[in-house]
Amino acid sequence: MTAVIEATGLTKRYRSTTAFVDVSFATTENTICGLLGRNGAGKSTLMSLLTGQEFVTSGTVRVLGADPLENAAVLEQLCFVKESQRYPDDMTAQQVLSSALHFFPRWDEAYAAELVDEFRLPLSRAVKKLSRGQRSSIGVIIGLAARAPITIFDEPYLGLDAVSRQAFYDRLLADYAETPRTIVMSTHLIDEVADLLEYAIVIDDGRIIMNDDVDALRAGTASITGLADLVEPFARTRTVVHRQSLGSTLAVTLADVTDADRVAARAAGLDLSPVSLQQLVIHHSRPGASLEEASR
Repeated sequence: MTAVIEATGLTKRYRSTTAFVDVSFATTENTICGLLGRNGAGKSTLMSLLTGQEFVTSGTVRVLGADPLENAAVLEQLCFVKESQRYPDDMTAQQVLSSALHFFPRWDEAYAAELVDEFRLPLSRAVKKLSRGQRSSIGVIIGLAARAPITIFDEPYLGLDAVSRQAFYDRLLADYAETPRTIVMSTHLIDEVADLLEYAIVIDDGRIIMNDDVDALRAGTASITGLADLVEPFARTRTVVHRQSLGSTLAVTLADVTDADRVAARAAGLDLSPVSLQQLVIHHSRPGASLEEASR
C-alpha cells in the first residue's frame, strides 16, 4: 500500500528543548491511525510538522510524496482539526462553517448540515459565546465534512459529553467506510477509540516506542497470571513489560508472545488474557520506564 505520510530520521529542537529525535514511521493510504502518548511526548509538534506549520531541525517529512511546508498542492489535501483552534471573536458558528467551503475542495455542505443537527450546534451564536463542547463540535463537523484525503484530529472530543463523543465515533467510522481516506487521531481516550484504530504510533519522551498494526500489537502481547512460583520461571526467558503482585499471585504482561508461548503457559497451569491497547500504551510509557526497556 502507498505511504501517504512518511517521516525519516525526523528531529525537532527548540533551542535547549528537544521535542523528538530521529523519528521514522510511515502511514498507509486509507487507514485510521492513532497517534498516542503522554502529554509532552511530542505529538503536537509532530502534527505541526506534518501540516507544514513548522520547520524540521533535521530529517525529512513527506506528505503525499512531498514536503508539506509552504506547499499549496499538499496543504489543500489536508484538514487539521486542532483542539486549540481559534476564530475571530465576532465570527458565528455559521460563518466558520460557511468559510470551510473555500478551504476544502471536497467540502460536503449537505453532510455538514446533518452534523450540525446531530450535535445541536447553534449556528447564529458567536464562537466566543459557545461552550467548550460546542466549539469542539465545530472542529468535528469540519473534520468530517471536509472529506479531505488526509484528516488529522488533535484531541477532537474535548468538552464533548459521552453521547456526543459516541456520535462522533459512529459518524467517523460510517463516513470512513463510505469515503475512505487517511485519518490520524491524537487522543488520550484510548479505550474509547481503540475499536476505530487500525494502526498505532506511540511516542514517549521524544521517541517512537510502538509503531504497528493494532491487531498485530495486541496479538503479540498477553497477560499471564498464576502463582508466583509458576509465573516467575515462565516469564524469566521472555520480554516482560509489566508485572503486578498480589500475595502469592503474580500477573505479568509479556511482549513478543508466540503461539508456542501460549501453549506452554496453559500447560503450566497459568491463565492467559488479552491486553487492551490502552494497557499496552500505559505499560510501555509508564513513569520510570527507560526507552530501551520500553522498546525491547
